[in-house]
Amino acid sequence: MSAGLYAVLATATEGAGPSGVSDYIAQASYLVASILFILGLRSLTRPADARLGMQQAAFGMLFAVIGTLLNHEIITYQWIIIGLVIGAAAGYPMAMKIQMTAMPQFIAFSHAFGAIAATLVGIVEYRHAYGAAGDALQPGLSHGTAAALGFEVLFGALTVTGSFMAFGKLQELITGRPITFKGQNALNLLLMAVAFGSFSWLVMHPEAAWAFYAMVGLALFLGISMVLPIGGGDMPVVVSLLNSYAGLAAAATGFAIGNNVLIIAGALEGAGGFILSMMMSKAMNRSFGNVIFGAFGAAPTSSAKKDGVAKESKTISTEDAALQMAYAGSVVIIPGYGMAVAQAQHVCRELMELIEKKGGDVKYAIHPVAGRMPGHLNVILSEAGIDYGTLLTDVDDANRVLQTADVAIIIGANDIVNPDAEEDKGSPLYGMPIFRPWTAKTCYVIKRGKGTGFSGVENPLFFRDNTLMLYGDAKSVLGSLVKEVKALDEGH
Repeated sequence: MSAGLYAVLATATEGAGPSGVSDYIAQASYLVASILFILGLRSLTRPADARLGMQQAAFGMLFAVIGTLLNHEIITYQWIIIGLVIGAAAGYPMAMKIQMTAMPQFIAFSHAFGAIAATLVGIVEYRHAYGAAGDALQPGLSHGTAAALGFEVLFGALTVTGSFMAFGKLQELITGRPITFKGQNALNLLLMAVAFGSFSWLVMHPEAAWAFYAMVGLALFLGISMVLPIGGGDMPVVVSLLNSYAGLAAAATGFAIGNNVLIIAGALEGAGGFILSMMMSKAMNRSFGNVIFGAFGAAPTSSAKKDGVAKESKTISTEDAALQMAYAGSVVIIPGYGMAVAQAQHVCRELMELIEKKGGDVKYAIHPVAGRMPGHLNVILSEAGIDYGTLLTDVDDANRVLQTADVAIIIGANDIVNPDAEEDKGSPLYGMPIFRPWTAKTCYVIKRGKGTGFSGVENPLFFRDNTLMLYGDAKSVLGSLVKEVKALDEGH
């Protein structure tokens, strides 16, 4: 559910009240929309029903917009139509052309503009009541309404700059490394305290315009300062948290202007985004506070040396690798971000089918934070027609299968197969549940280059005795493996 559409609902329903048949139809549309939002979230919890969930949520938003357009207090549709046309003209091409691998930054980008709209709605509402200088133009705001507006612009403004920062890091427009300085966390906590102090003063004294605008300014700055020290590897967690903030801002807008569907939709997104952020942190075995304040990935570390001597990884040709893969009894494929970037899921399925045709059993091990994009790999594998029954989504189950596997194939994964997470207490990854591909008889790693993963931490797996490297684009390497396996069939 887009925060931008929250703004459409908010701007068109200010002061809405029942008046005639059209408003009863509008309220009925809101009820249907709310039910579809809930059903959509429920369907998204099951991979097989994920597409249905997206469709339910989309139809829910359609009903919400239709209900809003039936509001009897709309004087003219001119600006509403202009906004819908501009939004559709910009949004549809972006959504159609965006790659799945760029989805985190696309979500951050859309959150930023949605939050801008929601924040502006709050500011306009306050100016309607008190003008620019705090002089009451109307009876003023009640303490409850002031609290709702304050909450709206506080979280909305924070989401604006925070989302732009997240987008910049994920898109590599700015460094993905944490940017830190001495006393940064203390400064952020102090600014937060001042911002919430201004919020409290506004609730007690709604006419205090200085408190309202000071809170907006501090929130805008906090969005930048709180995201700066967070590394690119943790950015999807932050995007999920910002999603929660956008939902909370929308819910507050609903309370401020008396719109039920905004309250329900905003509460769902606020709670859902926060729960997802917590789940992602738990899957990495790190506290939520460590993600937000830990500056994870600040300094790359190296595990490629032992006793001061640099180790070298061993490579293998696709011909030799294909020979062992073709006749393996058990194969576990561990996909990661590299496979998603290369869009190699279809050729991966082709390799799986060739191995199965020769009597091998193929499973996919999907880590809860694979590529730091939960569920992302499930989606692209589903697009390739790979059955969900072949997916191992529990780390312990996958590791039990790996122990008896003939071959483990890692496609572009890094941090989720790093042995340091279990063996090196000094590693920033230590404690994160990981797969153990080195327990298979042979481990093949398909990787674009010798770089580190999201964390910036070197992976000692690549230098183990039973690990063999296949360097290159995942789609190209897998295509070569498919070609070689087919050649083996033709040779017989």
